[in-house]
Amino acid sequence: MPAASVQPARRTRSPVRATQTEHGSWPKETTVTINHPPAQRAPGGREPLLSALMTATAVSGLIDAISYLGLGHVFTANMTGNVVIIGFAAAGVPGFSVLGSLVSLAAFLVGAVASGRLETVMRHRTSSRWLRLTLVLEMVLLATATAVAFAASHAVYALIALTALAMGLRNGTVRKLAVPDVTTTVLTLTLTGLASDSTLAGGTNPRAGRRLVSVLAMLTGAFGGALLVQHTGLGWPLLAGTFGTAAAALAVPRSSSSS
Repeated sequence: MPAASVQPARRTRSPVRATQTEHGSWPKETTVTINHPPAQRAPGGREPLLSALMTATAVSGLIDAISYLGLGHVFTANMTGNVVIIGFAAAGVPGFSVLGSLVSLAAFLVGAVASGRLETVMRHRTSSRWLRLTLVLEMVLLATATAVAFAASHAVYALIALTALAMGLRNGTVRKLAVPDVTTTVLTLTLTGLASDSTLAGGTNPRAGRRLVSVLAMLTGAFGGALLVQHTGLGWPLLAGTFGTAAAALAVPRSSSSS
């Protein structure tokens, strides 16, 4: 007796094998598409970095208080203000220094370039390790500035360069990490978001808490820095900034996964 003819199953692109229906027909070829979420450098998203970044934001307020009040009306964290000050000084407005602002701007840009080079080194590391290393380097620069301030407080340009270099390095890294609504050195877009996304403007207040904490952190840092500069000089507020950056580095979560 001849062997029964068995119709072979058609090859499908679905991970599930095709099976014959009760009427003897075979289902049409089906394609199943699986969307995989994009890989993220920081396990669990960027949220674990918030505590460290908010602490760094407070340090930025402190550093700008030091530089503006103690280093000749120069900003070393907020470059927007620095560019405006260069315009004031160039127009002959008394009390502002073109040279000091240019030194700050140049050092900040060098720090930002260094952050880009650091990214190539840390490309296969987690966001946590990258941010922690950046904050450790910032801490070293601020510690050096602290030593200079205690030993030779008149070395204004050295202090401007060291603090601006530290802020440029950190700002470049934070920009690459792209944590929403957290820049650590400027608040213009943060304040814009608070207003334009508010219920008053027809929005839903997304990340309103984070934005408010950023504003309060920088305000607190600036307030504390101003008090210290007025009553103790430059060394102690710079030391406070060094310890603040160390606290931010310690707040970065530990992780062993790679990007």
